[in-house]
Amino acid sequence: MRVVDLFSGAGGTSTGMSQAGHRLVCAVNHWRLAVDAHALNHPEAHHVCQDAATLDPRDLPEHEVQTASPECITFSPARGNRAQPHRDLSRATAWCVVDTVEVTRPRWLVVENVPAFRRWERFPFWRGALESMGYQIEEHLLDAADFGVAQHRTRLFIVARLGRAPGLHFAKAPHVWARSALDLDGGAWSPVRTPKRSLKTLARVARAQARHGSDVLVPYYSRGSGLTGRSLDAPCGTLTTKARWALVRGDRMRMLTVDEQVRLMGFPEGYQLAGTKADRIKELGNAVCPPVARAIGEQLS
Repeated sequence: MRVVDLFSGAGGTSTGMSQAGHRLVCAVNHWRLAVDAHALNHPEAHHVCQDAATLDPRDLPEHEVQTASPECITFSPARGNRAQPHRDLSRATAWCVVDTVEVTRPRWLVVENVPAFRRWERFPFWRGALESMGYQIEEHLLDAADFGVAQHRTRLFIVARLGRAPGLHFAKAPHVWARSALDLDGGAWSPVRTPKRSLKTLARVARAQARHGSDVLVPYYSRGSGLTGRSLDAPCGTLTTKARWALVRGDRMRMLTVDEQVRLMGFPEGYQLAGTKADRIKELGNAVCPPVARAIGEQLS
């Protein structure tokens, strides 16, 4: 089936849908670097660098599947739920999906977001708008680690089919350890203990090594795994849009490389990104893990 990917980012959903045998016909995203990266890997698709909320749906090519990852950051409970103009504008990207579907009426709709999206005060109305157009909806909380990705990354996938229930079922794959995606000897290392190293970082490293052994992953934030780190013999914690995870081996440490994060996201080897290192990390942190999208795409018919 033909796929249009709104808020496509660097192409995680597009890659998974293509791997599932569907044909990507159009990708839309407002960030030029993400569009450039997407085009490097999916040259067969038509690319539109535009805010999807300003797009005329009649300009989209014919398609049976619409996928979308509207901006998720304002749905995070960590950022609060106060009414602020920039939050309201951001949440309008979710309504953009409804507006587009109203015109194009694809057979399938797949929307990805953070789990907190369901706690948005307008979520019942958003879902109700789709149902009023004849879509039957399923909500799935899926952890990428259950799909063979070496990373715990739980996201909400809303799958809707026009006219009947989607009926999706997912079998859990064995977990893949983080060490399988890491180059344990490569990269630019530095001593754990240096005059400039913060006491908080040293404390995180000490806690992680006490719990998991000499070789560990340690985040540069104090919440969640920042208290305990991660064993290399388990999936990594969630990758974010900024460099977060450091690899520690004994008395040396370094930040994860972009190539390692590509593998930890489940992208194919050699997947191309655009921009600076910080840009490429942001592209990955915003992305959908392709194996999860593929598992969904394989059930669409």
